[in-house]
Amino acid sequence: MYENIQNSAKLFELLKLIAFQVGSEVSIDELSRKLGISKNTVDCYLDLLSKVFIIYKVGGYSNNSRKEVTKSSKWYFYDNGIRNAIINDFRLLVLRNDQGLLWENYCFSERIKKMNYQQ
Repeated sequence: MYENIQNSAKLFELLKLIAFQVGSEVSIDELSRKLGISKNTVDCYLDLLSKVFIIYKVGGYSNNSRKEVTKSSKWYFYDNGIRNAIINDFRLLVLRNDQGLLWENYCFSERIKKMNYQQ
């Protein structure tokens, strides 16, 4: 009911797609096609997930200011545990093939926390 979500299964599928693409550029068009929902709906779902502190967006960077606006963004989780729960992978770190993604996500989330603490 929150934010007029019509299909919570699609929201969970979106989270799964983001979880497998942590640290990679994410295209809203691609997510929309894979989920079979509109780009506006994907944007609304991503906005909701950001507002409830599950994921956060890191905008694209370019030396050209015009390109920076249109560049794809990267999404990270505030907590690796949430990501692990979504993909249902709780194996020991030495047994996982996504160690780099977990480390990158951890570093970004800690940096965000530090920046928020220091305002």
